Amino acid sequence: MDDAMETGNLAPYQERPRTFPNMRSKPSIPLIFRILMRMNVRLLFVLLFLVFGAIFYIGASTSPIIVFVFSICIVSFVVSIYLTNWVLAKDEGPPEMVQISEAIRDGAEGFFKTQYGTISKMALLLALVIFGIYMFRPQQESSGLGRLTSASITVFSFLLGAVCSGMAGYVGMWVSVRANVRVSSAARRSAREALQIAVRAGGFSALVVVGMAVIGVAILYATFYVWLGVDSTGSMKVTDLPLLLVGYGFGASFVALFAQLGGGIYTKAADVGADLVGKVEQGIPEDDPRNPAVIADLVGDNVGDCAARGADLFESIAAEIISAMILGGSMAQRCKIEDPSGFILFPLVIHSFDLVISSVGIFSIRGTRDPGVIGVMEDPMMILQKGYSVTIILAVLTFGLSTRWMLYTEQAPSAWLNFALCGLVGIMTAYIFVWITQYYTDYKHEPVRKLALASSTGHGTNIIAGISLGLESTALPVLVISVSIVSAFWLGQTSGLVDEAGNPTGGLFGTAVATMGMLSTAAYVLTMDMFGPIADNAGGIVEMSQQPESVREITDVLDAAGNTTKATTKGFAIGSAALASFLLFSAYMDEVASFAHTSFTQVDIAIPEVFVGGLLGSMLIFLFSAWACAAVGRTAQEVVNEVRRQFIERPGIMEFKDKPDYGRCVAIVASASLREMIKPGALAIISPIFIGILFRILGYYTGHPLLGAKVVASMLMFATVSGILMALFLNTAGGAWDNAKKYIETGALGGKGSESHKAAITGDTVGDPFKDTAGPSLHVLIKMLATITLVMAPIFL
Repeated sequence: MDDAMETGNLAPYQERPRTFPNMRSKPSIPLIFRILMRMNVRLLFVLLFLVFGAIFYIGASTSPIIVFVFSICIVSFVVSIYLTNWVLAKDEGPPEMVQISEAIRDGAEGFFKTQYGTISKMALLLALVIFGIYMFRPQQESSGLGRLTSASITVFSFLLGAVCSGMAGYVGMWVSVRANVRVSSAARRSAREALQIAVRAGGFSALVVVGMAVIGVAILYATFYVWLGVDSTGSMKVTDLPLLLVGYGFGASFVALFAQLGGGIYTKAADVGADLVGKVEQGIPEDDPRNPAVIADLVGDNVGDCAARGADLFESIAAEIISAMILGGSMAQRCKIEDPSGFILFPLVIHSFDLVISSVGIFSIRGTRDPGVIGVMEDPMMILQKGYSVTIILAVLTFGLSTRWMLYTEQAPSAWLNFALCGLVGIMTAYIFVWITQYYTDYKHEPVRKLALASSTGHGTNIIAGISLGLESTALPVLVISVSIVSAFWLGQTSGLVDEAGNPTGGLFGTAVATMGMLSTAAYVLTMDMFGPIADNAGGIVEMSQQPESVREITDVLDAAGNTTKATTKGFAIGSAALASFLLFSAYMDEVASFAHTSFTQVDIAIPEVFVGGLLGSMLIFLFSAWACAAVGRTAQEVVNEVRRQFIERPGIMEFKDKPDYGRCVAIVASASLREMIKPGALAIISPIFIGILFRILGYYTGHPLLGAKVVASMLMFATVSGILMALFLNTAGGAWDNAKKYIETGALGGKGSESHKAAITGDTVGDPFKDTAGPSLHVLIKMLATITLVMAPIFL
């Protein structure tokens, strides 16, 4: 933050009571975007033509399927540009709204630049470590690659995944900080128009994030295919090629974890500090301009919920695609399928169709000219659910067509149908997950209303009810995941695909296909997720600019719907993480077996060391969660003390006679979040490597050569199970507490300012680090543990 931000050089309230003080600073735009913006338009078009020409040439040298994937991704980018132009063409409203939006934009972009600068330095350091490990690790003889080539490929893939993940995060934040003010302005005219702008802004981000994940993997695959001369005499087989992409998934996971941690600490520390002093102690509204922490809170919505979530979903899709490609190639090799490319490239085709059907779902939400009157306003969740239903129906149709096109083989003519049913299982799982999370977090349903009712008897009963609701909410999702895994495995196992010995081999790939089905609507789900923080920011801008109450009522309804969509998409992300981690775990065991030249299909937890590995994995989840929540608590304490200090030293703030120092709170949370994200992030990276090497050494001296690999497998297995349950508990409890507060703010149980409302604020404060810091970070953590063990597998032998 620059000097103007730090000193809070603001105009007095009494001079312009409805104009937000000018806090503009120098925009913090990444260097690559600044270069592109300064280039001549014709030159830029020529460069793009050459780049796309080279991409299509490499794709044509690889497979027609790759060309199809490239084409769909590029079309989706064109659609996203249309959405951007459509959103940016909307008016920004009166000057006071524009000034607030500019302050939020500058704060978000400034923090993003600093945060990702720190992450990039850590990524470069880790890249050197990976290079060193690959230079001295055992080589997989079948790959035909030397140590230097293997190390270079892995490091390049890791850095590319990290860069693409960072760009995905920036895209998510870029659109949100420009759409928020346009949603605020539209709310003055029509609730439906405001909803449409928020959805299309989220849709732009979603299409770019998913498109980048798909085209990034496809380009990497095609480049390695051409460069290494895959399937030519004496070179690597195409079924081994997906293993070279693991570094890409690891890079994406690495950035997503730190982005989620840093952004989550930032947004929730600011939110907690603003609520505890502003709403509870001073009795002023949530986004009142007199609150010194309000700008930091609004900035946090963008860096925590938009930038971090974009990187998160990018990582989810990249990890799922790569793990499914590995398992598809492995199965095709065991079954001696003549052309295995269909099974390897199938995930890319599914996610290409995701871009198409999600675009249809986004465009199905249209604006109307009806006035934004709450009494006649259609429920935003109903509108979003209709779009999701359209996307689900199209997903079922395109999934069936894709399996027939890509997975048909003469060896098992009906196998494609079984895999299509696996995809249907995954699609149904995603839909049920969204419904379950909505049931537990939306105040239209009984659980949240009971939680709100518990607030009427005090703060303690609110906390007890919220914790019990969160614990209860883990049951149904676990049952759904269990049924999905077993069903998909059984359908794959009975597909008719067998190895040379006649053993069924399609079980794991069936589970992979179910995971693809669950993520086959990922772009629309991310659209709903991005809708939440955009609507939240819009409400803050409306309140800070002191718009009429009727406008705030519209943004409140959109904000409540946004809270629910954020919670449901987190549930969706946890479910997909569970299935993806299962796939990565299976790929890890295959990798160990390939390097060790022995069967590695079971992990016996009756062995003491292996059981200890499981305990350490579970402990890692709890310790990581504790450190993440504690980081929010420590930073929030600094914010609370600063806000209290300003109210005491500047009593004129409450009468609009003195100016709050917004910049000081922004600086506090920015510096603290960067400092606090290091310890839990380092724990996640170092733990599996340290445990694997330690037990490998122990196994060497005790005559158990695979002990290190087995202990790491046990650690990964227990961490995944514990992490899924903990993430479900944290996300659902936090979302329920938040919407219980929103329910009371609608006028129920005494409304704003009542004792019930104060108790609900306490619950919401407790739930903030649960649902936006520790919970979302956990499902990224379990996937990162899986990818890092897959990358490091040979050093555990």
